[in-house]
Amino acid sequence: MQQIVSKSQFKPQALEYLRRVEKDKKPLIITHLGKPVIKIIPFSENVKDKLQAFRNTVVFFKQPTKPVGQDDWEALK
Repeated sequence: MQQIVSKSQFKPQALEYLRRVEKDKKPLIITHLGKPVIKIIPFSENVKDKLQAFRNTVVFFKQPTKPVGQDDWEALK
């Protein structure tokens, strides 16, 4: 699970938070006024790990120019 801290919490203890990301191998989200602004993730040289996140996410359309969801519109029936 990723950790979330504000910029004011992060600033005085930046090295400690960076060490924790490195040790735990879990992301750190830094917020400003309650909204996420920065995500720090552990470094990985393993390309397969990065590509794994995209596995089974590509959508293939046989007819890419045909409108999507055309059969769902009541007005077209």
